[in-house]
Amino acid sequence: MCGISGFLAPGFGSSHEMREVATEMANSLSHRGPDDAGVWVDAQAGIALGHRRLAIVDLSPEGHQPMGSGCGRYMIAFNGEIYNFPALREQLESSGHRFRGRSDTEVLLSSISEWGLLPALERTNGMFAFALWDRQERQLHLVRDRMGEKPLYYGWAGRTFLFGSELKALLANPAADPEIDRDALALYLRHNYIPAPYTIYRGFQKVLPGTIATIRGREHSREPEVRPFWSLRGAVERSLADPFKGSDQEAIDGLDELLRDAVKMRMQADVPLGAFLSGGIDSSTIVALMQAQSERPVQTFSIGFHESEYNEATHAKAVARHLGTDHTELYVTPEEAMAVIPKLPTLYDEPFSDSSQIPTFLVSQLARRKVTVTLSGDGGDELFAGYDRYHFGRRVWNNLAWISRSLRMSGSRILARLPAQPGKAVFQLLSPILPGGLGQRNPFEKFQRLSEILQAEFPETFYLSMVTHWKECASVVRNASEPLTALTDHTRWLHGRDFAEHMMYLDGISYLPDDILVKVDRASMGVSLEARVPFLDHRLVEYAWRLPLGMKIRDGKAKWILQQLLHRYVPRHLMDRPKMGFAVPIVSWLRGPLREWAESLLDEQRLEAEGIFDPAPIREKWTEHLSGRGNWHFYLWDVLMFQAWLEHSRTKKTPSLSFRA
Repeated sequence: MCGISGFLAPGFGSSHEMREVATEMANSLSHRGPDDAGVWVDAQAGIALGHRRLAIVDLSPEGHQPMGSGCGRYMIAFNGEIYNFPALREQLESSGHRFRGRSDTEVLLSSISEWGLLPALERTNGMFAFALWDRQERQLHLVRDRMGEKPLYYGWAGRTFLFGSELKALLANPAADPEIDRDALALYLRHNYIPAPYTIYRGFQKVLPGTIATIRGREHSREPEVRPFWSLRGAVERSLADPFKGSDQEAIDGLDELLRDAVKMRMQADVPLGAFLSGGIDSSTIVALMQAQSERPVQTFSIGFHESEYNEATHAKAVARHLGTDHTELYVTPEEAMAVIPKLPTLYDEPFSDSSQIPTFLVSQLARRKVTVTLSGDGGDELFAGYDRYHFGRRVWNNLAWISRSLRMSGSRILARLPAQPGKAVFQLLSPILPGGLGQRNPFEKFQRLSEILQAEFPETFYLSMVTHWKECASVVRNASEPLTALTDHTRWLHGRDFAEHMMYLDGISYLPDDILVKVDRASMGVSLEARVPFLDHRLVEYAWRLPLGMKIRDGKAKWILQQLLHRYVPRHLMDRPKMGFAVPIVSWLRGPLREWAESLLDEQRLEAEGIFDPAPIREKWTEHLSGRGNWHFYLWDVLMFQAWLEHSRTKKTPSLSFRA
C-alpha cells in the first residue's frame, strides 16, 4: 500500500523545480508509505510522478517507484495490490516477458505493455489507484479499482493538473488555491460524507470507482476523458440476467469456495498479517476462513468499550477462542476515544462525520503494533442484505405504499408532534406496519425517522429519506444548491427490482465507496497499515448478485446464506445475537465531556461571522439535544466535524500524520 501524487504542467520549469514540488507533494503522504520515497520527472513533457512506499510484497529495492515498464513506454505510480499477479506473471513469462523483481507493480506494467490498458485491467483482481504516464502518446491515465477501495483525487489549479491519493497532496502544490464548494457541503450535511465525484473544494474531484480518467499532455483546462472498465450496475444487471438456480447447499458450497479463495489471495504478504475481529458475522467469517488456511494462529484485533451497549469485544473474544486465533483486545476509555477527535481533520482532509471513524482508527492503531496488513469484513452488509434499513425499509414501504400520500402526510405531522418518550399505546397502534423491535431502542429517533419517510412519494425518495441527515441541507448552507448524486440521478437507478435489492445496489455505488471504504482507508493508512477487503473481490460481488434475495433474507433473518457458511466454522450459539454497529456514545458525550468543545464550534456569533451556515436551525437542534427534548447527535456531529475541519484548514498547514502507536 502506498501514496501517489503528481502533476502535469507543460512549461512548468526545470527538472530541479519540478522535482522539488513533486517531492513536497509525495512527502505529505509519508504516513501512507513510510518505507521508501521516489520521484520521476520529464520536464520536457511537464509530467511529475511522486510515490511513498509501504513495502508489502517484494521488500527489495526492485519494488521502488515510480517504476518504468520494460519496454520503456510507461511510467507508473501505483497504490494497492494486484492479488492475482502470480498468475498474470506466469502468463507473461510464457509470452517472453522477463522480470527484475517480484512486485505486482512490475507485473501490471508488463500486462499493460502486452495487452493494453483496458484489457490488462479486465484481467486484474485487486484494489488499486494509480497514475500511468504513456510516453509515446503523452497521455496521463488515472485509474481506480472496481469497487473504490483505494482513493484518487484530481483537479486543475490554473494551468497545472494535480492528482494524488489524498487531498493533502494536491494542496501541497503551490499552484493550489482551492475554495470551499458550498454545494458539496450541502451534500455532506445530507449524507455525513461527500459523494463522489465531488469534494469539499470546488474544481477538485474524485476518480469514480472502476474508471479511467485520461488527460492529454498538450491540452489545458479541460476535464479528463472518463471511461469505465467495470461498473457495479453492469455487473448487477449481468448477474440478475443469469440467476443462480442451484439448491441452498450448492449456493453455500459455491460461496465457501469463492470466499475462501478471495481470502487466500489477500493473505499474500512478505510482512506480518492479521485481521479485524468484531465478533459479528462478516469479520468472523473472514477470520474463520483465514484460520482454516493458516498453519499458525491468525493475529486478530478488537476494540472494547466499558459501555455495554457499545461493546462487542466479549463476542469477538469468544469467536477468537473458538477459532484459536492469537487475539489482542484493548478496552478504550472515553478519554482515549475522544483524544482521536482532534486528529480527524488531518486524517480525512475534508469533512467526514461517520462517528465509527473513531473506533476504526483505534483498532487500526492497535493492529499496527503487531502487523502491517489486516483483513476486514467490510462489504458483507451490502452484498448479503445486512443493514436494518433493508428490512425496515422493505416492510414499511410495502405496508405504506397503498396509503394515499395525503393520508401519509397527515400521519407524518402527527408523529412529528409526539413527545420524546411516546407511550405504549402509540407503539401498539403502529405495530402492524412497523418491524419488530422498533420501539425497543431509541424510540424518539425511530419516530422522527418514520415521520420523515412517511412523506416519501416514490421508493427511491423513501430510501433517500432513510439515509438522510439534514433534510433541508441546502437551506442550512448559505448560497448552496444540491447537485445530482448516485442517489438522485434517475439514470443510475436500478429499476424493476425488489426494493431491498435496489437499496443494496444504491449503497454499493454510494455509501460503500464514499463512506465505509473512505473510513477504512484513512483510518488504516493514517497509521501505515494496509487493510484488505475480501468481500469486495469482484468475482464474489458478481456471485452474490446472482443469488436470489430469498437466500439473503429468510425467515426474518439477514445474511441468511452467509450465516449458513459461518456455522460451518463457528457454532450458532456464538453468533445468535442482534446486530450491533461499530459506534461510540456521541449522544451522551455531546451532553457531557464534549459539551464545551461543541459549544465553542456551534457558537451563534461564530457561525454568523463565518457566513457558511444559517445558525438558527443548528442552534435549535443543539438546544433541544442538550435539554433531552430531541436526539440530534447525527445532525450535530455533521456540523461539528465540518467546523473542526474548517478550523484546522484555516491554519493553512498540512502537517504530516504521526498517529502510530
